[in-house]
Amino acid sequence: MKNEVITGYSRNGLPYFRIGSGNRSLVIFEGLNFVHKPPSGMTLRWNGNMYQPFASRCTVYNIGRKPSLPAGYSIRDMSEDYAVMIRNEMETPVDLGGISTGGTIAQQFAVDHPELVRRLVLASTGYRLSEGGAAAQRKIIKLARQGKWRPAAAAMASVMTSGPIRPLCKVFFWMLGKGAFGSPDDPSDGLAELEAEDRFNFKEHLSEIKTPALVIGGEKDGFYPVSETASGIPCVKLVLYKNAGHMVLMKRRFKCDVLAFLTEDGILLADKATGF
Repeated sequence: MKNEVITGYSRNGLPYFRIGSGNRSLVIFEGLNFVHKPPSGMTLRWNGNMYQPFASRCTVYNIGRKPSLPAGYSIRDMSEDYAVMIRNEMETPVDLGGISTGGTIAQQFAVDHPELVRRLVLASTGYRLSEGGAAAQRKIIKLARQGKWRPAAAAMASVMTSGPIRPLCKVFFWMLGKGAFGSPDDPSDGLAELEAEDRFNFKEHLSEIKTPALVIGGEKDGFYPVSETASGIPCVKLVLYKNAGHMVLMKRRFKCDVLAFLTEDGILLADKATGF
């Protein structure tokens, strides 16, 4: 039986969906999103299926950023928003996961609020953008400001994917156009995230992450230096998928590897019925 998915906003205005009812909290800082509101429709169903294997033993929160971010909002500002929600609305410490842009925020959070984090999962992310990732995101910023969503989506796909599927993905994203970014009425929130990440470089602070961490990603990730990020964290396990790019969440092994990390000391037990 599948767990019910609940959506809403935190008391300080962060959109989220929640699945599961366990007494352990697994908190996910989602990746880049131009639309800062709870997911619905196909997006909600996809996310519900994605986190179903974790929900049998814990409560999973997938949390976005505040709507209407002001210009100049920083990664640390976003981290502090999360800290307010977690302190006020959850039993702590929590298991924390950050995906892509959410992973840059999770690094800052783990350093600033170590008492709130039991274990840290950094997925398809890094201490900074790679040169190619930064160039792509600056291109996306320029195109989104001009309302040129199709080439912006194609630019995103060119870095998100690798190998022979890249040309097909670029065509698919080009066809999606604005839909690839959630069809925002106003691009300001997504642009604020992109610009904050463009300024972010956490290399000198990686050694301050004292929480046991899993860094998991593809060896051909076009956005982030995944392996280099892991090398700077003191207590870390690196899972690197060969010949994989940025989209490792789609891999069947991804859920298995994250569950294995979270179960090493009995924090979370995988449900054999999930088939993972």
